[in-house]
This record gives sequence, C-alpha cells and structure tokens, in this order.
Amino acid sequence: MGYLPVSGQSHPEIQHEILTWENVDQLIDHLIPQLEGEFDGLLMITSGGLIPGGILSEALGIKHVLTASVYFPDDVHQKLAWPTFVQFPPDTLLTQRRILIVDNIWSNGRATVVVQGRLAAVGAEFRTAVLHYRLRSNLFPGLGPNYYGAVTERYIVYPWETSLVTPTGTGSLPAI
Repeated sequence: MGYLPVSGQSHPEIQHEILTWENVDQLIDHLIPQLEGEFDGLLMITSGGLIPGGILSEALGIKHVLTASVYFPDDVHQKLAWPTFVQFPPDTLLTQRRILIVDNIWSNGRATVVVQGRLAAVGAEFRTAVLHYRLRSNLFPGLGPNYYGAVTERYIVYPWETSLVTPTGTGSLPAI
C-alpha cells in the first residue's frame, strides 16, 4: 500500500492509499467471517461495489445478484442533494428477501442510506458490507455499515481505479 499526501480545499492534507489486488483479497478475507446468516441476494451499488460485490457473490455462492445506481448532483451541497436512482431492481426481486448491500467504501453514507430506504420500503431485510468505513465523514450519526474490512480516514484508490493500468485492445468500443 502506498500513501500520498494530497492537498484539498476542505482538508489541508488528505492521505491517499493506493491498494493492490492482494490488499483487496485481504480485506475480503477479513470481511467474509463477519457475515451472519444466509442472504437471498446481493445488491451492488455502482460503480464502486461492482468488483467487491462480484467477489463476495462468488465466495458466498449468491446467485441472485442485482445492481443499484444512485446519482447525486454535484452542484448541490452534499447534505441537501436529492438522489436520482439511475438503476434499481424491481420491488418483486427484493420483497421479503434478505439482501446483502455491497459497496467499496462508506465515506459519507449517502448512497447506501438511500438504497437501504428503498429496500426497507418494500419489506426487504438487509445488511451492508463495505471494504472501507470512513467514520469521520459519515453524514448519518448512529448509522454505518454492518460489516467492513477496515476503518480509514484516507482517500482510497482501489486497483480497478488506478491510472497505472494501461488499457489493452484494438481500440475504442463502439457506441451503444
């Protein structure tokens, strides 16, 4: 893991932590024993939850895998921004099920809390798992993930986010 100081407007100096795939494996290995009970499905919050959610669904043998995409506008103060669900599974896939919500990090908690609200509204039971929990930036006192790999105050750069990986292939993908 590498640490880089980065200047920011709201925090004079925030340390960046650059993870390797081995670090992610260690976090997953720490997370799995914490999970309690069986889950009927797994709901990954895009885009950060896709890779850890995929790894967890394979490790736990969960075949009912869904995605949720939540958008918060950048031009509104983060505590006042109203979310838009770009993608969310139909209620029939969630009602009366026990769902594991997965994301890479709980930093301020906004996306996870609104996803939890949607699940509660349809009668789903849920638990939340993240690789990292950033306690001090959490906007929801008394709420947090049920399961987490590590607590941090750093800005985490996951291996799937790093610009050190050079794309390979024959060119750009066609537009859909």
